[in-house]
Amino acid sequence: MSADLTKLDNPAWHALTERHAPFAMGTHDLKRYDPRIVLFAGFDRSKKNMAEQFDAVLNPGESFFLFDDYPPLPPGYEVETVVQCLQMVCESPVSVTITQQIVSLDASYHEEMYALVSKVFPGYYLPGTPVMGDYYGIFKDGKLVAMAGERLCMDGLTEISAVVTHPDHSGRKYAQQLVTYLNDKNLQSGHVPFLHTGSSNERAIKVYELLGYEKRRIIPVTKIKRMS
Repeated sequence: MSADLTKLDNPAWHALTERHAPFAMGTHDLKRYDPRIVLFAGFDRSKKNMAEQFDAVLNPGESFFLFDDYPPLPPGYEVETVVQCLQMVCESPVSVTITQQIVSLDASYHEEMYALVSKVFPGYYLPGTPVMGDYYGIFKDGKLVAMAGERLCMDGLTEISAVVTHPDHSGRKYAQQLVTYLNDKNLQSGHVPFLHTGSSNERAIKVYELLGYEKRRIIPVTKIKRMS
C-alpha cells in the first residue's frame, strides 16, 4: 500500500483540510484544532507572511503546536518548548499475536483514558482528544491498564498515538498488541499508519521497528504562545 508521505512534513495542516476538516478553526490558510481537543495547528506552506494571521487563531495567553519550520514570530509571541520527534511509518506491518481482549473505548471510558495517559505522558493528551479517532484498551481486574488510538487523520494516513501502558503492567506486550490491532484496522481501510515518538526514546523506537515501522525523519514540534 502506498500513500503520499510528503503530507507528513505538514501533518496537522493536511489533517485539518482533509479527514479532520470538521474540527478546523481559523482562517483559509492557517487552521487549528479546537483547543479542547488538541493544541495542534498547521498552515499552507506555499503562502508567505503566515505569522500575520496568528492573532486570528490565538488569544492572549493561548498556545499551539506547529510541526517543522515556522515563520518568524511577530511581537508578543514566544517559543515555549521544542520537542524533536522521530516520525515513523508502517507500510509493511509485522504482526504480533494478540492474546488479550481488546476493548473499544467509547465516551464512557474517557475519564479513565485521560487519567492513564496523564499518568504516563502528562500534558500531551486532553479530555477532548478521543474524538479524533478510535481508541482501544486492555483491562485487568476491571481497570484500564493499556491503550492506544488514532490522532491526526488525513487522506491515506492515520497517526497512531496515546500508546501507553500503566507502569505496573509494563513488559507484557500490551502496547505491541494494541498497535498491531490499529495497524491492521487502518491498513484494511486504506490508511497507512504513522506515529511520532521522542527522538531519543530508544526503547519505544525499537518496539515500533519490531512492528514494521520505519524511520522517516526527525521533525521538530514547537509550542508557541501568544503573550499579548
